[in-house]
Amino acid sequence: MMETNKLFQYNTLGALMAGLYGGSLTVEELLEHGDLGLGTLDSIDGELIVLDGKAYQAKGSGDQPQVVEVGGETKVPYAAVIFHQPEVIFKQRFEMTDQELHQRIESYYDGENLFRSIKIKGQFSKMHVRMIPRSTPDKKFAEVATHQPEYTAENIAGTIVGIWTPEIFHGVSVAGYHLHFISDDHSFGGHVMDYVIVNGHVEIGAVNQLDQRFPVQDREYLFAKFNAKEIREDINKVE
Repeated sequence: MMETNKLFQYNTLGALMAGLYGGSLTVEELLEHGDLGLGTLDSIDGELIVLDGKAYQAKGSGDQPQVVEVGGETKVPYAAVIFHQPEVIFKQRFEMTDQELHQRIESYYDGENLFRSIKIKGQFSKMHVRMIPRSTPDKKFAEVATHQPEYTAENIAGTIVGIWTPEIFHGVSVAGYHLHFISDDHSFGGHVMDYVIVNGHVEIGAVNQLDQRFPVQDREYLFAKFNAKEIREDINKVE
């Protein structure tokens, strides 16, 4: 019998696009479902990074981003986690851009319509990240995203975690790569924009089941009116 590799996703990216930023699941509850993943925090206050069963928050703070471990009581409006089980492992021995490495990763995919978990630990000559700033529901995500702080680090060691989503699930999540980074010393991190890897260790995990949970106690979500076309356009703008 095939072992189940279940991706747990709380809420949808589309709900964030519509301004539903209120956290309704605790980090403690989230970590019961996975040890690797990403998302955002209550009031879209920065980027959530889940690595080795611990949760971190990266947010803009002056000249450098701030990265802190978050407590179990912290709430999230959106996140995706999995107990990462690598199916493919390879060493990246020479420098590549993110696009070149992603092409190599995809060469190992057996089909285009399954989710994948991604973990890339390595040395990077360039890491370019951003983080969504805290906001209130009266501002659309796409509008908030135009004011995201961005940071670039050079010659930095750390880990990229993320999920690759098939095109048919765009809106539930973002199609393609959704990646977050955290440095080994936890001084730098955020939503990955682009990077150049010098060398590293790449793991690709299979996903054969999606556990999609909804904030059923959140009245704002239950009675929200969504414009699917507008949401898709906003996702394309910000991701």
